[in-house]
Amino acid sequence: MTEFEFEYLRTFLKQRSGLALTAEKRYLVESRLTPVCRRFGLAALGDLIGALKLGQDSAIERAVVEAMTTNETFFFRDRIPFDLFRDTILPEALARNASKRRLRIWCAAASTGQEPYSLAMLLQEAAPRLAGWQVEIVATDLSTEVIEKAKLGLYSHFEVQRGLPVQWLIKYFTQIGEQWQIAQSLRSMVDYRQLNLLHSFASLGQFDVIYCRNVLIYFDAPTKSDVLARLAAQLAPGGALLLGAAETVIGLTDRLSPNPKHRGLYGHAEPVGRASEMAAPLRVAAGV
Repeated sequence: MTEFEFEYLRTFLKQRSGLALTAEKRYLVESRLTPVCRRFGLAALGDLIGALKLGQDSAIERAVVEAMTTNETFFFRDRIPFDLFRDTILPEALARNASKRRLRIWCAAASTGQEPYSLAMLLQEAAPRLAGWQVEIVATDLSTEVIEKAKLGLYSHFEVQRGLPVQWLIKYFTQIGEQWQIAQSLRSMVDYRQLNLLHSFASLGQFDVIYCRNVLIYFDAPTKSDVLARLAAQLAPGGALLLGAAETVIGLTDRLSPNPKHRGLYGHAEPVGRASEMAAPLRVAAGV
């Protein structure tokens, strides 16, 4: 693969998926796209890039994007965002939405489903508090391949060992040969859809909780700013946005602000005028 071909691929991936591929990741291109060459009967990466330039085979284009997209995930990944959902976000959302009794959650970049299913299990555990509520989990991903896997809810022994409490494996999964399948009742709680975060997602509507974790790290700053601004528009008043541990809104958007008590948790930024009004009485009280 020549330098010119690599630059073309970088531009293609940036436009199609937002992936900002740096020069030092050239080794990753070769390891992930060589199997794509074999699948489509192409002799070398140069032939694959030539096919992309022709723009006549959407299957090849989709395969390249999906091969280069990282789909690393596991149940209750990093744990804290899920403890936070159970102990803080869910109780606050139930109190806030008590009159309409509706809760909407969006897992963006849901990969093979472990994140939305982790939330589904937490909601199932909280079922008595949700009696009579309309609860919706929307899970999206760029890759149609991982979405199909997520819909099946079938996981290897290795996958269910990563982060899943053994008691919940027994409670919510059935062993099928060498794999484990999550219960149909939990699968039916999640609405999987293919979605590119670079495109409009306004049609999804607003959500009380949005998980968009460990995907912004692959974007450059302008793309991050654009996605965050549009996420803010989909976040209901008082809603919660959760990002990955290495992600932030600081310096990227003024529409969202970090929660001072919980790392990785964000909400709508307080308007400057409103913040000043709220701060003034506090200053007076402090001076008394």
